[in-house]
Amino acid sequence: MKRRILLTNESARHPFRQKLPPFRTEHIAPAADDDKDLKLFVFSFTAFFIAIYSFIG
Repeated sequence: MKRRILLTNESARHPFRQKLPPFRTEHIAPAADDDKDLKLFVFSFTAFFIAIYSFIG
């Protein structure tokens, strides 16, 4: 009895796409979390710049 090692995606019509795993959107994070690190960096940089500039000026 021959058995396929890979599971196929029957909804895909092209043979190459049938060998790929089904597309899942669960791993995509919401857009609000994408820029959390950037906002923290900008906030920290601004606070540091204001603190240093207030000592100099």
